[in-house]
Amino acid sequence: MTAVTPDGQAAPAAPTEDVLRVEHISKRFGAVTALRDINLHLRQGEVLALLGDNGAGKSTLLKILCGFQQPDGGRIVLNGQEVTMKSVDHARELGIDVVYQDLALVNQLSVYHNMFLKRERVRWPFLANKEMRRIAREHLDELGVNIPSVDVDVAKLSGGQRQAIAVARAVFTDAKVLLLDEPLAAMGAKEAAMILDLVRDLKQRGDVAVIIIAHNYGQVLEISDRINLLQHGEITFDKASRDTSVTELNDIVIEEYRRALAERHKSA
Repeated sequence: MTAVTPDGQAAPAAPTEDVLRVEHISKRFGAVTALRDINLHLRQGEVLALLGDNGAGKSTLLKILCGFQQPDGGRIVLNGQEVTMKSVDHARELGIDVVYQDLALVNQLSVYHNMFLKRERVRWPFLANKEMRRIAREHLDELGVNIPSVDVDVAKLSGGQRQAIAVARAVFTDAKVLLLDEPLAAMGAKEAAMILDLVRDLKQRGDVAVIIIAHNYGQVLEISDRINLLQHGEITFDKASRDTSVTELNDIVIEEYRRALAERHKSA
């Protein structure tokens, strides 16, 4: 039943709860401050684009969220509960998985063996290859990942196909928060379109929230719900994708370069 206000009008829908919140996260490496005071939130089924220049702290933040590194301060709240990710495996158990640029795929193994890597099904004393092949094919088809055969070695696939397999494997392990580190890097238009379509399909499913790191503003504006800009270890920009543009984002970055150049000349 639709809720109504006292005057008989339809009440506004309740805001979607955050599946992930990052509050006042900081991280230092010796004298270098990588993250100063990071505050970030991610709603269920949302695609958040995390943008920023090299050295802004994006990769450090992802490593903290996936349990690879520990923050020096702040807290992480997952599904309303404060959590401390003790390791990458622990983060996966909690429902957070990451796909890095190197993908962590074994090129000499088939697609379906990569899908079940470290989770192989066994029909003692042999691997249950027929079962794993069938399940991998069904899962890839469900996600719309077009791989001619799950028997082919990953090394024989294109960069876009390998990236799609890595993403599909993370979703296959029941990840509820998926972190994508530059999934479009060094890809041509056709391969990038494949990954963008896959992220779009995940968004339509609504059961996986995605943080995608990227440099190409135009590509991520097309598929993301919100844009966060990370500068000098802080989130300086948080706006719905429909309310911003490539021009606005470029202007912010250009202004940052101008300030840095002026400070350099001043100290010279």
